[in-house]
Amino acid sequence: MPWPRSSESWHNCAAEAEPLREIVLDTETTGLKPEEGHRIVEIGCVELLNHVATGRTFHRFVNPERDVPSGAFDVHGLSAQFLADKPVFSAIADDFLAFVDGAPLVIHNAAFDMAFLNTELKGSGRPELPGEQATDTLHIARRRHPTGPNSLDALCRRYGIDNSGRTKHGALLDAELLAEVYLELIGGRQPHLTLVEQHRSTTIVIAEHRVHRARPRPLEPRLTAADDLRHRAFVATLGEKTLWRMVLG
Repeated sequence: MPWPRSSESWHNCAAEAEPLREIVLDTETTGLKPEEGHRIVEIGCVELLNHVATGRTFHRFVNPERDVPSGAFDVHGLSAQFLADKPVFSAIADDFLAFVDGAPLVIHNAAFDMAFLNTELKGSGRPELPGEQATDTLHIARRRHPTGPNSLDALCRRYGIDNSGRTKHGALLDAELLAEVYLELIGGRQPHLTLVEQHRSTTIVIAEHRVHRARPRPLEPRLTAADDLRHRAFVATLGEKTLWRMVLG
């Protein structure tokens, strides 16, 4: 009879069977350093289950409650005037945390986005995100392609991902592109060839066992004695150090 399982072991097995949920995330900001007072102006998130996009996204423009320097505007095209009537971060913080729901975060140059997110979360009285929650695709790319370049645009070109619509940075578009890049960085589409969830069936292939036996009588050589003599005469013209002289003895 099968070995009895405790309720805890049944729970662990059920947990192992749950699909892996990840959130690919990108932000746009007013500058490079939150400690200098720069703020988030856009957040884009894409949900993955077992490394496949589900179609669920989270996208918000955010009023930074400050000006947008020209350098940042040149990158993402979001002006202070455009952002003036958008919600402040504290107004969207709970919706953001509910969408993430503790899932691993996939971010390109994660230290940058995590610093801004945690500054905003702390400022709005919400718990900060632990650093270990983030997977940095820039680190993965640098290990796989140490000579680079490893920007998002460069990785799209490397993997043949269409980024022609990326005339400026945009948090949701960049998260969608990064989701495709991430799949390539972790091994392409190999993990999804099982199709278990789609077909709910298993095909068992039994390999034929073959035994290779020695021939009772060796095959007759196809080269004639005349062929052998002509070959040896040709090898003699190649010089003393040719490898064929060693083969022929």
